[in-house]
Amino acid sequence: MSEVVSLARELIRFDTTNTGDERGKGERRAAEFVAERLAEAGYEPAYVEPAKGRGNVVVRLPGADATRDALLVHGHLDVVPADVRDGWEVPPFEGEIRDGYLWGRGAVDMKHMVAMSLAVARRFKRDGVVPPRDVVFAFLADEEDGGHQGAGWLVEHRRELFDGVGEAISEVGGFSVDLRDDVRAYLVETAEKGSMWLRLKVRGTAGHGSMVHTDNPVAKLAAALTRLERHRFPLVLSEPVRDFLAGVSELTGVPFDPDDPEAAVARLGSLSRMIGATLRDTANTTMLSAGSRSNVVPSMAEATVDGRMLPGREAAFARELAEVLGPEVEMDWDELPPVQTTFDGRLVDAMAAAIEAEDPGARVLPYMLSAGTDAKSFQRLGIRHFGFAPLRLPPGLDFTGLFHGVNERVPIDGLEFGERVLDRLLRTC
Repeated sequence: MSEVVSLARELIRFDTTNTGDERGKGERRAAEFVAERLAEAGYEPAYVEPAKGRGNVVVRLPGADATRDALLVHGHLDVVPADVRDGWEVPPFEGEIRDGYLWGRGAVDMKHMVAMSLAVARRFKRDGVVPPRDVVFAFLADEEDGGHQGAGWLVEHRRELFDGVGEAISEVGGFSVDLRDDVRAYLVETAEKGSMWLRLKVRGTAGHGSMVHTDNPVAKLAAALTRLERHRFPLVLSEPVRDFLAGVSELTGVPFDPDDPEAAVARLGSLSRMIGATLRDTANTTMLSAGSRSNVVPSMAEATVDGRMLPGREAAFARELAEVLGPEVEMDWDELPPVQTTFDGRLVDAMAAAIEAEDPGARVLPYMLSAGTDAKSFQRLGIRHFGFAPLRLPPGLDFTGLFHGVNERVPIDGLEFGERVLDRLLRTC
């Protein structure tokens, strides 16, 4: 078994479920494992635990040119919950290898990249490899709940760990997409939507459930959420989405009409769910809460909405939400900003060259991620970010559907391919 597969398997076996509260087991054991493997190779890891059990590990590998900006390679150790009752074919925390795949929660999001980074970091140190510039490897807690005990905390309290860093790579990008039988592209994330997690409240008049009520907060909130569900935010063809769809058109020969981007997205198969969500803002109700007994009309009803807005749409999105929900809905929220950079420069060229060396004829294309990553925190330090966690995937695999999904898994050969690409990239960029 290759080192990267062994490391990924061990990492999956650590249950680092992030529940967003104190019920989670934390990342400490996984972080300590990472720190031990790095120390074995000769590093002196910085272990940082902002809260009990929430471990983070950072190391720096000096490069040949100290005048250049350093490169940050980061990945998160936490995972979302996995319930075997949802239909998992394998136990989610055993790291089982079956049918050419490594299965388990975190295999895709994102312990495969953690394992690749760890394997490459260990090899470079053992073999005395000096990269062109400093490389900072960071293994982080709490990404799945906003990074408050991970990237966000480190940026606020330990920013010296990232001195000189100008660029970064992490999830969700570098994975292959088969556009035709003979055409394969690798998507590089150059932008991601902003996040707005809304807490909604509607107040009303409490009373007995058997009587006539005209001020029921449950009914008023339900009506507001129905309006939100039916609302369509305006279509915006942003630069990274335009560049992606134009690139697909060039590679496939299928014309792309900028006046009808939804038609182009509809031809992308399972990828259309994620790319389609980057054509407009979205707001989806995820939780509801009201009442304590079946015969009592409560005085308050509450809901949680997951809002995602395109770059430049932050203020307009908030205004539009308030208009759709109406004046009786109280809004409070936590917000993380969008991320965006251009698809150019020495690092992008090195990505393309590393992919080409391992998969001749393949192309890299920019795209926008509909979700969010720790890049939102690191951009506060002025760090330019790309999603590049390379994987060659088999045709037909619904890769984007595995994120936070049941039966999460990563192909063994794709994982080993990704390690080779990352190794090439860090030796040349």
